Amino acid sequence: MRYSLLAAALAVAMGSTSFSASAADSRDQTIAELKAQLEALSAKVAELEERTDAQSDVNLDTAAQLDKITTGSPKIDTKGGVKVTSADGKFEASIGGRIHFDTYAFDRDLASTTGTTEFRRARLTLSGKAYGWDYKMENDFGAGGGLEGFRDVYIAKSALGGKFTIGHFKPYRAMEELTSSNELLTMERPFASATGLFSSRQFQQGVGYLRAGDNYTAGVSVFNLRGASGTRNEGVGSAGRVTFAPINNDNNTLHFGAWYSYENANQGSDNLSASFNYAGRRGPSQNIATTTGASRNEVSVYAVEAAGSFGPAFFQAEYADASFGQPLGADQDVKTYYVQGSFMLNGGHKPYKGGTGVFGSPKVADKGLWELTGRYDYAENETLNREVTSWILGMNYYVNPNLRFMFNYTQGDNEVTGDETAQYALRTQFSW
Repeated sequence: MRYSLLAAALAVAMGSTSFSASAADSRDQTIAELKAQLEALSAKVAELEERTDAQSDVNLDTAAQLDKITTGSPKIDTKGGVKVTSADGKFEASIGGRIHFDTYAFDRDLASTTGTTEFRRARLTLSGKAYGWDYKMENDFGAGGGLEGFRDVYIAKSALGGKFTIGHFKPYRAMEELTSSNELLTMERPFASATGLFSSRQFQQGVGYLRAGDNYTAGVSVFNLRGASGTRNEGVGSAGRVTFAPINNDNNTLHFGAWYSYENANQGSDNLSASFNYAGRRGPSQNIATTTGASRNEVSVYAVEAAGSFGPAFFQAEYADASFGQPLGADQDVKTYYVQGSFMLNGGHKPYKGGTGVFGSPKVADKGLWELTGRYDYAENETLNREVTSWILGMNYYVNPNLRFMFNYTQGDNEVTGDETAQYALRTQFSW
C-alpha cells in the first residue's frame, strides 16, 4: 500500500512537470508569433511612411507647377464681353459690339416718306493695349464695308497728364456727339451735332489731346476734313472743349461746358453743310446752310452746354452759334439749340463720366428700369430765314445692362415748306 501511494505520487509529479513544460512551450511559440507579426507591421508602417513622403513630394511639385501655370497664364474675363489680359498685364485685347435694329413709321404731311426697318448700327469693336499704347478698331457693318464702316480707329498714349490720340475719332466738340450711341437719351442725336450742324462730319482723321479729372475735362483736336472713306483734300479743322462739374457725387451732378469748332474747306474739300432730319431718321430733311468746298471758305461754331443729374431726374442742353462763310455776300449765321430731359420711373440714376464730361446709362437692377424722355430741337439760318423745329417724346426700357428697348414719337415742323411730318420709331438695342 505504501508503494502504491508512492507510485501514484510520482505519477502525479511527473504529469505536472510534463504539463508545465508543455505550457511553457506554447507560451514561447505565441510570443514568437507576436514578435513576427510586430516585425511585419513595422515593415508595412515603414513602407507606408516612405510612400507618404514620396506622395508629399509629388503633391508639392504639382502645386508648384500649377502655381507656375496660373501665374504665367493670361487672364480671361467674360463679364459683359470677352477680355484677355496677359499675365504681366502689359497686353490687353477685348472684343465688343452693338446691334441697333430700328423700325420707322410716318404720319405723312407734305413731304414724301417711307416707313421701313434698318440696322442703324451693327458694330464690332477690338480694343486693348500693348507696350503702354492703347488701340481701338471699330467697324460699323450697318454703314457699309471697308472704309465706309470705319468708326473709332486709332492708337493712343498717356503723357503729360493726359492722353494723345492719333487716327480716326470724334473731334472734341458737342456734348451729345461725344456721348456713346449706346447711351443716347433718344434714338438720334440732337441738331447741335453731326446729325445736323456737322452733317456727316462725325469722325475725322487727326490728332487730339485730352486731359481730365474727376470733375473737369480739357480737350483739343486738329484734323483733316477727310473722313476715312472721303476723297483726299487740303481741308483742315480744329476743335476744343472744356467742362467743369462743380457738383459731382454719387447721386447729384451739375455740369457746365463750352466748345469751339473751326473748319477750313481749303482745296478739294466737300461742301460743309448743316442739314436737319426734323421728323426723325429716314424722314424729310431741310438744308439750313452750306459753305461750298470750291469757295474755300470757313465754318466756325461757338457753343455752351449745361447738364445735371439729380436722383432719378436728368436734363441736358446745348446752344451753338455758327457762321458759314460764303464766296459772295455776307456769311450765313446759324443758331441751333436743344433741351432734353428724362425721369426714371422705378429708381435708377444717370451717372456722370468725369473722364469725358458726358453722362452714361443708369445701372440696371434685376427688375429693369423705365425712363420717360423728351427733347425740343431748334435750328435757324437767320440770314436766309430758314427754320426747323422738332419735338420728341419717348420711353426707354432697360431690361438688363446689355439690352434696351426705345420708343420715340417725333413731331417735326419745317417753316420753309410748311411740312409737319411725324414719326413713330422703335429700337431694339443690344451691346456687349
